[in-house]
Amino acid sequence: MADTVSPNPQTGKSGPSGGQGKQPQVAPADRGRTTIADGVVEKIAGLAAREVLGVHAMGGGLARTFGAVRDRVPGGGKSPSRGVKAEVGEVQTALDLEIVVDYGVAITEVARAVRVNVIAAVERMTGLEVVEVNIAVTDVKLPDEEEEEPEPRIH
Repeated sequence: MADTVSPNPQTGKSGPSGGQGKQPQVAPADRGRTTIADGVVEKIAGLAAREVLGVHAMGGGLARTFGAVRDRVPGGGKSPSRGVKAEVGEVQTALDLEIVVDYGVAITEVARAVRVNVIAAVERMTGLEVVEVNIAVTDVKLPDEEEEEPEPRIH
C-alpha cells in the first residue's frame, strides 16, 4: 500500500502524509557559524570614536609617532584601529581605547560620547554585546602645539 500525497497546510507543498520523511525546519541563522576578528571590531570602534567632537587623535604617544611615520609612506594610510584594543568572544566584546582630546573640551563628556558612539556602532554592525569600553586619555592637544594634522572626522 502506497502513502497518499496531500498538501502540507503550512507550506502548501505536496508530500507524504502521516508525517514520515519530514525534515525539521532549520532557520538559516542556525546553519553555520559567524566569527568576527578582533581587528574588525577594532576598526569599527576606532572609526566610531573619531566621529566624536573633541577627539583629536587616537593612540598613545608611541602609537601616534609610528602612525605619523606610516602616514607619510605611500600606501601606508591612517590606521582606523590605532589606539584600539578589542577582546572578542563568541557573543561579547570588551574594548580599550586610547584617545587624545582637544584642549578646552570637557574630558568626561567626550569620553561619555565616545563610549556611547562606540557601543552603538559595534553592537549594530556586529551583533556582539559590548560589555565594557575603557577609555584612557593619553594627551591633550594644545592650540599652539605642532603635530600631525588632526585625524579626519567620519560623518
